[in-house]
Amino acid sequence: MTHPQDVLLQAQGGSHVLPVCDHYSGVPARMEKSLQLQAQWAARMGVCVFDVTLDCEDGAPVGDELRHAKTVVELIQSAVTAPEFVAIEQVPRIGVRVHALDHPAFAHDVQTIVGAVGGHLAYVMVPKVESVRDVQTAVAHIDAAVIAAGAVLAAPLPLHVLIESPLAVRHVWEIAAHPRVQSVSFGLMDFVSAHGGAIPQSAMGVAGLGSTDLDQFHHPLVLRAKLEIASACHAYGKVPSHCVVTEFRRPDVLRAAASHAHRALGYSRMWSIHPDQIEPIVQAFAPSDDEIAQAADVLRIAQAADWAPIAVQGRLHDRASYRYFWHVLQRAHHGGRVMPAHAQSYFA
Repeated sequence: MTHPQDVLLQAQGGSHVLPVCDHYSGVPARMEKSLQLQAQWAARMGVCVFDVTLDCEDGAPVGDELRHAKTVVELIQSAVTAPEFVAIEQVPRIGVRVHALDHPAFAHDVQTIVGAVGGHLAYVMVPKVESVRDVQTAVAHIDAAVIAAGAVLAAPLPLHVLIESPLAVRHVWEIAAHPRVQSVSFGLMDFVSAHGGAIPQSAMGVAGLGSTDLDQFHHPLVLRAKLEIASACHAYGKVPSHCVVTEFRRPDVLRAAASHAHRALGYSRMWSIHPDQIEPIVQAFAPSDDEIAQAADVLRIAQAADWAPIAVQGRLHDRASYRYFWHVLQRAHHGGRVMPAHAQSYFA
């Protein structure tokens, strides 16, 4: 029997499947706790269900950027030997957000961190990217650091980039098209601030369930930027990552926001800035039990029919719907969800 990945490999979009939650932390004690939390979740779920991004841009004290970068290196070196990951024969997924390209600490961040632990990084997040030229500059610095360190990586380090201005939104299609860009994030706070007061503060938050106030899901300029980023990502098979929701003490609001970002706006990943936000995000982005069961059933029957068109419960299916259901199972697997045995065997 042919594996669905082999049959459906030419599917448009969805070429990258990443953990749905990207957890940010910049204070040393919280960075360490975040890495411990990732290992504990991985041990419980059997898979790494959220990434940890160690933050140099907002985490480093002004004037002490180099020491902060060295602390990040030490934390990564310690995390890669975590017994929880060794037990499940996996590795932690750790990224690092460096300073912006025009910041004096950018080059030091890259040299210090990528040069020392580039082989253990899942990606490098570059903030305030305005154009594809910025991406090219970042790639050149990262690759130079790898070469200078004499490191041999299995593959070039992916870039995650942060879109934070109207100009960056204008260029997001070219940015997403760059082969080293794996994911594009939306920087809500800086985007709103970049409009010089023309967008109200309410657009930085979430008004609440059922509200139509001009929050981040209803202000036209903010909503347009989110949709532009998601569309560009899906056009080039990249992962759109939704911005921060600061209401970490209101899990119902956070869960509703995450669900809306995923189901209505097309985002397949979302930022977390507090440990309490991880679980609601993972739950909101995961397919339901019914969706998993339907996907597993359709693919089982399709595989038995050698991927020819089939009918299941009075509905016709072909490779277009097979691709959709394959993405559902991929999301379920990466989210640590329970699947029927025949579906789980796809990921053995």
